[in-house]
Amino acid sequence: MANATQTKKRGIFNRFLDFIEKYGNKLPDPIMLFVYITAAILVASAIFGFMGTTATHPGTGEKITVVNLLNADGLVRILTEMVTNFTSFPPLGLVLVVMLGVGLAESTGLITALLKASILKAPQKIILPVIVIVSICGNAAADAAMVVLPPIVAMIFIALGRHPIAGMAAAYASCAGGFAANLILSLSDPLVYGFTEPAAHMIDPDYVGNPMINYYFLVVSALVLVPVATFVTNRIVEPRLGKYEGAAEGVGEQVTAEEKKGLLWAGVSLLITGAIIALLALPENAILRNPEDGGLIVSPFMDSLIPIMMILFLVPALAYGKASGTLKDSKDLGDQLSKAMAGMGTYIVIAFIAGQMIAYFNWSNLGPVIAIKGAAALDSIGLTGLPLFIGFMIVATLINLLVASQSAKWAILAPVFIPMFMLLGYDPAVTQVAYRIGDSITNPITPMLAYFAIVLTFAKKYDPKMGIGTFMSSLLPYTIAFAIMWTILFSVWYLLGLPLGPGGGIYLDK
Repeated sequence: MANATQTKKRGIFNRFLDFIEKYGNKLPDPIMLFVYITAAILVASAIFGFMGTTATHPGTGEKITVVNLLNADGLVRILTEMVTNFTSFPPLGLVLVVMLGVGLAESTGLITALLKASILKAPQKIILPVIVIVSICGNAAADAAMVVLPPIVAMIFIALGRHPIAGMAAAYASCAGGFAANLILSLSDPLVYGFTEPAAHMIDPDYVGNPMINYYFLVVSALVLVPVATFVTNRIVEPRLGKYEGAAEGVGEQVTAEEKKGLLWAGVSLLITGAIIALLALPENAILRNPEDGGLIVSPFMDSLIPIMMILFLVPALAYGKASGTLKDSKDLGDQLSKAMAGMGTYIVIAFIAGQMIAYFNWSNLGPVIAIKGAAALDSIGLTGLPLFIGFMIVATLINLLVASQSAKWAILAPVFIPMFMLLGYDPAVTQVAYRIGDSITNPITPMLAYFAIVLTFAKKYDPKMGIGTFMSSLLPYTIAFAIMWTILFSVWYLLGLPLGPGGGIYLDK
């Protein structure tokens, strides 16, 4: 009777997540799932290539044709570029380089000691909101935060007696799903605007904006996402996961004398390292600034973020290890670094297959053809006003499930929707922000974003039987909650006609 009552009390949403979890767990292992998706892309390229499926690029007028990858030329390209597809797969180097530093910080005990000395002494009510806002702002470092933060937050949750998968999901969903929110200007702002202005010039050659045209909206979005993600984690995700029963290394409560000494030297080394990096980036004409305009947003500094992050973990880890006694000599260091990378085997296999999958999808032209036809379908519906923008967000959201690259999608969509909406009297800033919302919402759940498989690999450390369904059902509530929140926020902003950022509004005449 108790079980019947408990089942009865489960709402429609929980039953929906149960369905996702049950049937999602019946999916193959992520490695084989990527293999099947890759095979499907090859077959689709052959079918639509044989049919001669085409689309016209709205910006350049170029006819884009689906390419058959199963003919002679396609097979030759598959074989000759297989190694390059793997070695040039962007997340491969990013993950391995960053994990050298993060892994050493974990294996030497630096992260554990830091948790005991700082985070675990803070009021528990503020720990999760702080994690969420750090994860959201972490997307200023592009994709690196999606790799660095989830395993660290999992350790924090374990130390707090909470489920590590819930912490991992909160960090990943906040960073990936909150990609269109931030408190600071990020690399995405000039990247996206770089396609917006040329598209606007198709209607108004004198249009001049700036990369900050969405800044006000992005800041408010970041602040609103914090309670949303906190609520979803505390009330939906973690209760579904239940109490964590797996084995995990204990963190303890008291900081030992050796740990205090290690933390002191780690802090000193971090300050020195940070000062050196600041000298390389902050002064006028510093070598890490943009040599043309002296900026930092698009500069060698931003291009160096991954090795800089590795250094900022690696140097304090070395200092901590030597001072605390967890690193005794060079042999010990080699063993620790090997230990840090030992668990990356599954990820390397996934990276190999995902590198092929994404390369084949790009070669086939299926992505741009789908995006162009999807945009044309929205244009033909005839919506106006707020429903038109919500429809546009939905289109961007759906396309994001197939094409993860923010810039690749906007390169196709901007020449369609910026001019179309400008002719209706709308500022390019509002079209751009609507796109960025749609581009972010489904980031946590799209398999085309390789970091989903990476974080799933991290999750298996705590639950070797963790399936795609269980992990997906832990991320989907964030996608749904973010979609609802952003739709409401955008609607209020639109109806009030508020400025979206410096030089960016809702209407062209305001």
